[in-house]
Amino acid sequence: MEVPTAIIMGGRVRSPAFGRLTGSKVTKMSELTHFDEAGQAHMVNVGEKSETYRIAVACGRIHMQPATFELVAGGTAKKGDVIGIARVAAIMASKRTSDLVPLCHPIGLTRVAVDFELDEKTHAVTCTARCECYGKTGVEMEALTAVQVGLLTIYDMCKAVDRGMVMTDIRLLKKDGGKSGRWTAERA
Repeated sequence: MEVPTAIIMGGRVRSPAFGRLTGSKVTKMSELTHFDEAGQAHMVNVGEKSETYRIAVACGRIHMQPATFELVAGGTAKKGDVIGIARVAAIMASKRTSDLVPLCHPIGLTRVAVDFELDEKTHAVTCTARCECYGKTGVEMEALTAVQVGLLTIYDMCKAVDRGMVMTDIRLLKKDGGKSGRWTAERA
């Protein structure tokens, strides 16, 4: 099977992801909004779009050893309140998304809420972030960035006792607003 080729920044890139099936349709370079006809990356022009209320909710988990989980749950980790610090880090990260993701627009967030759920049975912590704004572009990347950095902060604060922690299931749960309207993940 021949691997599809895309021309990006003047060079050829071979990737099984380019031209792959997504649902029942093939995603082509012309359908990817961050690339022009020549395959050059650019920031999408949202100047003509209408401002609408937008929300996005994302989540992810970090799995750890039972002893590490006890430190987090009990608030007795050597570096301090792991969940509290992770919450602040997640909120801060959501506000800096456009500095981290090259083609992401800077947006005026109106609300960021970050929650953590501790699961004693699986020794995992789930981070859920909800971002909101009234603007011309969505807040999915901000919610996903918040989750990633929240989990990464937990890893950082606990790595001295557990370097084997694993971050999993990071994904968008739902988004609403804008031209594409409402979207909800198929499985929760």
